[in-house]
Amino acid sequence: MERERERAREKRRRLLIVSAAVVGVLGLAAVVGVIAANTGGNSDTSGKGPVTVPSGAVGEDGLIIQTGASDAPSTLTVWEDFRCPACAMFENSFRDTIHELEAAGQIRTHYRLATIIDGNMGGSGSLNAANASACAQDAGRFTAYHDVLYQNQPQEADDAFAKDENLFELAAKVPGLDTPSFRGCVSNGTHDSWVQASNEVFRDGDFRGTPSVLLNGESIFPTKGNEQISPANLKKWVTEANEGKEPGTPTAPTTPAPSTPATASPTGAGGGDPEGDAGDQGSQGGQGGQDSGAGFGPGSGTESVH
Repeated sequence: MERERERAREKRRRLLIVSAAVVGVLGLAAVVGVIAANTGGNSDTSGKGPVTVPSGAVGEDGLIIQTGASDAPSTLTVWEDFRCPACAMFENSFRDTIHELEAAGQIRTHYRLATIIDGNMGGSGSLNAANASACAQDAGRFTAYHDVLYQNQPQEADDAFAKDENLFELAAKVPGLDTPSFRGCVSNGTHDSWVQASNEVFRDGDFRGTPSVLLNGESIFPTKGNEQISPANLKKWVTEANEGKEPGTPTAPTTPAPSTPATASPTGAGGGDPEGDAGDQGSQGGQGGQDSGAGFGPGSGTESVH
């Protein structure tokens, strides 16, 4: 009986040793799995070639496309995604006001690009359109092409900007842009890595989504303090910020490009998905009217970072 009890104790001891070993192996596997999950993206080298900065880009690592006079007393920073309906809503409502303030030497605008819709909904339209806008910057036609893209934005779920031909069709609306050089830049994804670097800065920043709009570093979208953003309020805030300061060099007013929708973009100016999607916060279709005086309250929504 004593020998039987000893054998039973030995069996339990071995069982405990084996169980502990299994738990240890599983724990190590779990740790390795976490490490792989956190670093797996680093093994994907697609689109991660040398960063080619667009001509005239400014800021740290050349990740900012600047419009307006460089000596303007105030800086308007706009983080955008070309597939983002809320960005089109902002652009189509404030475009004329921004151009007017730039022309008067009151502000310079820093455009910074993100690709969160590609991440939220799949596809590559955000990246492709941002690269194309950088190619337009190389050609000295960023502002006009930027405006055309938002005036002809497809529905959020329609990844039409992923197709180069659609971007070429819209480039034809900007005089002098649709050239072999521009087409080659778009087709080759010349600035893809630059766009991805910009998107990484956006993701690492303290932003809730796009558009994120700042005046001299202070967030003003959708509100500044207790005041809701509107074209009139934007002018007022710039005037207050520039009090006692000399305006910068006046620039030539920007001539609006035709806003006729492209064939691939049947929704026309700022045409967002009217139902939005589960990953975004209350996104609505863009507004066609420019500088309409429409404001953006808390319910207007932004494209959220996920």
